Amino acid sequence: MADIGNIIVSEKNGIPVKVSDLAQVQIGYAPRLGQFGYKGQNEAVEGVILMRVGEQAQVILKRVEEMTKTLNDTILPPDVKVVPYYDRQDLIQETTKTVERNLLRGMLLVLVILGLFLFSARTALIVAVTIPFALLFSFICLDWRHIPANLLSIGAIDFGIIVDGSVVMVENIFRELADRYGTEYNLLDVIRAAAGDVERPIFYAIAVIIAGYLPIYALTGPSGRLFSPMADTMSFALLGALLCALTVLPVLCAFFLRKHVHEPEVRIFEWVKDRYGAVLGWCLNHRSVTVALALAVFGSSLLLIPFIGGEFMPHLDEGALWVRATTPYTISFEEASKLSPQIRNILASFPQVTTVANELGRPDDGTDSTGFFNNEFYVGLKPYSDPAWSGAISEKPQLIEAIQKKLATFPGIIFNYTQPAEDAVDEAETGLKSALAVKIFGPDLNTLEQKAAQVREILQKTPGITEITVVRELGQPSLTITPDREKLARYGLNVGDVNTLIETAMGGQAATQVIQGERQFDLVVRMQEPFRNDENAIRNLLIATPDGQYLPLSQFCDIKVDSGASFIYREANQRYIGVQFSVEGRDLAGAVGEARDKVANAVQLPIGYHLDWGGEYKEYLASRQQMKVIGPLTVVLILMILFALYGNFKFPVIIFFSVLVTEPVGGLLALYLTHTNFSVSSLLGFVALMGVAVQTSVILYSFINKLRLEGMDIQTATLQASLLRLRPIMMTALVACFGLLPAAMSTGIGSDSQKPFAIVIVGGLASRLLLSTFLAPVLYALVARDGDTLKV
Repeated sequence: MADIGNIIVSEKNGIPVKVSDLAQVQIGYAPRLGQFGYKGQNEAVEGVILMRVGEQAQVILKRVEEMTKTLNDTILPPDVKVVPYYDRQDLIQETTKTVERNLLRGMLLVLVILGLFLFSARTALIVAVTIPFALLFSFICLDWRHIPANLLSIGAIDFGIIVDGSVVMVENIFRELADRYGTEYNLLDVIRAAAGDVERPIFYAIAVIIAGYLPIYALTGPSGRLFSPMADTMSFALLGALLCALTVLPVLCAFFLRKHVHEPEVRIFEWVKDRYGAVLGWCLNHRSVTVALALAVFGSSLLLIPFIGGEFMPHLDEGALWVRATTPYTISFEEASKLSPQIRNILASFPQVTTVANELGRPDDGTDSTGFFNNEFYVGLKPYSDPAWSGAISEKPQLIEAIQKKLATFPGIIFNYTQPAEDAVDEAETGLKSALAVKIFGPDLNTLEQKAAQVREILQKTPGITEITVVRELGQPSLTITPDREKLARYGLNVGDVNTLIETAMGGQAATQVIQGERQFDLVVRMQEPFRNDENAIRNLLIATPDGQYLPLSQFCDIKVDSGASFIYREANQRYIGVQFSVEGRDLAGAVGEARDKVANAVQLPIGYHLDWGGEYKEYLASRQQMKVIGPLTVVLILMILFALYGNFKFPVIIFFSVLVTEPVGGLLALYLTHTNFSVSSLLGFVALMGVAVQTSVILYSFINKLRLEGMDIQTATLQASLLRLRPIMMTALVACFGLLPAAMSTGIGSDSQKPFAIVIVGGLASRLLLSTFLAPVLYALVARDGDTLKV
């Protein structure tokens, strides 16, 4: 600093004028932009690690942990440590545990169903070989395509769907061998013939299931990124299961079903089969009544649709909270920093909380434009299995309610509650600090503020909409300096001269840089505090004219305190103002849809202004439009595959008619009873269910055609085939249903996103089994004719 002070600025009569004669040289500090507090420490340093797009989280997190250990052990001083307080690995581990539990329970249920229906441990274990084979095949393909496994892709695996083709293959071989019990036969010939009877229906049935997943690739945006891995995993697994069913399982049957293949009489199943035969006989004799009853049940289920809400995606419980405190926009750093420890202490006082940290203002890197009015708190929570959750507060919503009661004592502060990762996604999606927002676009800030106030009033009166905040853009006290160009011209000055004076005096101007080792610092020239701390001091700033005069700034400019803009938000090259809000106690589509209609009727926008309902609601609308394309596309793909199987459109059409009449009944009823909203996850469940539900009809119709080719009439072939294929039809439906039952009932961290998908498939398969076992034979008998082209 002494060297800088001794720099010669000028010389007067042989006397040098140094920098130290004109200014005070000292180490300064950049303006404080924010503060990070951790637990009981008001001052700490926070670092955020970002992962590159396309990288795998587990791999990156392991590298970060290794580098953190290296920093703490060998580089940092003993009293300085890097302490992770939010680790994504914790969330990954919790969700992985949930998925593992669901998969294990689903696998056990599938094995139980196989054992009960096949009446043979050997046969059940042969079918079960499909599960590791298909998974290994799928994981090899995923690794080959560099696709990481994630929550949705692995959690959506249904072992029941995977083994369906194997069930049909092994059951048919088992039945043919059991029918020959006590007689002489060639084992390989019987197995070859039994496998040949069902290999074509199995191939096309699995092709139809895969077709139900293929349209997922047509999804774009967040929906596509979320669910494409699920389509990858299930498609590869089903291909592996098909390969296993057609090649490996017949060989295993030849090894392990050599002797004593006898089907014991199970009274419960025989009773069910007898009752089913009696009721089916009545249905075949009263076909129109049966179809009418099925349509009545289907129509009744459609009445549930208005009572089921809508949303983009269920919110994943991250096991943590992110609390945002919004204070008045004019609050200073000194006042805002006093509130931070008070709020941290309140949050930490709850026994369910482990860690509390807060971010006040914005970081120094310019990645955020917020001010001291924005204070965000990370709240780490104990696992839900911890005894701390066994008291009066046993659920996360109850904890939020209890926290809000304590924080409500801070007047003028608005508190919003979300989750760490969810908050980051919401901010990236909307550009604001909220998952839901109305953006009003237009050129004039005053008009935008007026219209935002009108929208806020309407939202406040809409049931279900809470935590409403207008992103204030005006009201910032500003010192406005307006140059008088004519006066400046009289003295030979330009507006640029005034700008340079103000910039240097108020904000400072970097004259050069000081280098210390590898570090560089700006050398800033700035007016001292007494000459820039109030309006009068700024009025008296002297500006040099070309003729050597020094005149006060007030002589050339109109200087006054005015209300100016604190923020100006822009998107797509347009100004906008945001109205942030949340939805509680009501479905997203219903609440925002009602508010949207009210705003459209009550708020009149001038020409050049328009509204945009952004965030999660916008994604919901986009995904709904995409589903209008995906649904018909799935229908077309399945019909084409069925046409290739049967060689006509008659049987494919009635198969699809039976699916459309029976599948939605259970799915809609399950959503209604579990209070689950329509979402991308549940709608994709309906789409995937189309392929799964077709399989039972394919199994039945192919066998009816086989009996007809052997000489039976339509009525007899339909009845006999329905009775003979009752077991594989029940097995394929039940194993698929029970395979996803644990996921449908799961409540652990990570279950939220896959739960609607599983609920729809479980409910849809249940209704499909109960209704289609009667409707499918009746429809076949209605349309079948003696001159039909029959393919097995």
